[in-house]
Amino acid sequence: MQNALKTVPTQAPGSVRTLTARELPLFREHMLRLDRESRRDRFNGSLDDNFLARYAMQCVSDGTIILAYFEDGVVRGAAELHQPDLSPGSLPEIAFSVEACVRRQGVGSILFTRLIDKACSLGYESLRITTGAQNDAMRALANKFGAKLSFRHGESTGTIDLKQSPMPGMVAARTSGLDIGRALVDYNRACWGLVMKMYGLGKAS
Repeated sequence: MQNALKTVPTQAPGSVRTLTARELPLFREHMLRLDRESRRDRFNGSLDDNFLARYAMQCVSDGTIILAYFEDGVVRGAAELHQPDLSPGSLPEIAFSVEACVRRQGVGSILFTRLIDKACSLGYESLRITTGAQNDAMRALANKFGAKLSFRHGESTGTIDLKQSPMPGMVAARTSGLDIGRALVDYNRACWGLVMKMYGLGKAS
């Protein structure tokens, strides 16, 4: 896993940072720009705009941490860290989406690296990842970062054990790191909730 970090491509010209609560529209617009293939890769099927818009709102209302890849102020890729209480097996779940116009530029590797580093800083020890069986690029990335994937019901699901290979940026003590992580998650949820109320948006069903 550490070797993977050393070989992350750097040719992508954009930047990556965590989205703020006020940037909900940027994430939603990114999701809606995904083409048929990208939607199939991300959600294991081709889904309509209404579903994607509801999904984006749900992410920002339930405390999901979103790292976004920006080019010229536009979100072209996103990495999601879903909280463990919302995922099967009580494991934090990660997911990725990259627009076709920036594929094969190392965006996926950059987002993957940054998201794992974020998970480590929050004190998480394992991550769950699910991707469509046809998404060869994401499966290759997951394997590169140590995921053990299994195929079932048309999708690949697996876990990444962060304890095996500590990542840069990990907090020194896991116990205190986990406490900090929980506090940050609670704060993140509170911020998103305020913005949702501001825009008059309720939780998506």
